[in-house]
Amino acid sequence: MSKPPMYGELLPLDREVHKNLKLDTSKSVVTRVADQNSVFLAAVEFGDACKEFPIVFVRAGNAGPDAKPAVAPLAVFGLRAGSNLFVNGDQWTGNYVPAYIRRYPFVMARLDDNANNMAVCYDSTWPAFNETTGEALFKDGQPTEFVLNAKTFLENFEQEAERTRLICELLVDMELLQPMRFEAELPNGEKFDVEGFLALDEKKYAELPDAKVLELHRNGLIALIEMHRLSLTNMNRLVGKYAAA
Repeated sequence: MSKPPMYGELLPLDREVHKNLKLDTSKSVVTRVADQNSVFLAAVEFGDACKEFPIVFVRAGNAGPDAKPAVAPLAVFGLRAGSNLFVNGDQWTGNYVPAYIRRYPFVMARLDDNANNMAVCYDSTWPAFNETTGEALFKDGQPTEFVLNAKTFLENFEQEAERTRLICELLVDMELLQPMRFEAELPNGEKFDVEGFLALDEKKYAELPDAKVLELHRNGLIALIEMHRLSLTNMNRLVGKYAAA
């Protein structure tokens, strides 16, 4: 079972093994993302995220036997690896919290190589899990409403992640992404050189034939592309947050 960023050891929830398990929801999960300078962002979140974070794309392996490069969108929180400028102690200082973070400490994960064999798993290293205080996960051998609501959230997350994957495939097919580089210098002379991400290829985007533009419009991608473009102005905002820290 693969371990996504933020998570420790994942275990599938079991009504017998975990019949007494509880989750203390008063404990902030923000500390888990303090060393993450970016997280996955679903396309449906672009509207909220673009107001605060740069939205970029990153290569995510190969997609299928044709070896086309797979990409995924990220919300960027910091200019350095291991730095999150939206975390202050155990407080999230941004207005929007990406769904990737909100789903913690649960995740939907494959138990084996069968893509259909998915289960609700939890991070067993998260200290908020205990057997004395908090939200019960099971009652009388059945998942509680708390767990059922978490499962619904996770299922919606997976659906939106798949939709996002298909959108990214189209962007790759149309060759609309190119390597991105961002440079900045603080008043004290400190320089930033952020690279390794992908962003819209403005030249190819402007030269798209009308039929392709119509295709993007009908697929809802024009709006997403514009949100991505708008979000890149937040790179300067990150520099300002870093300088003020």
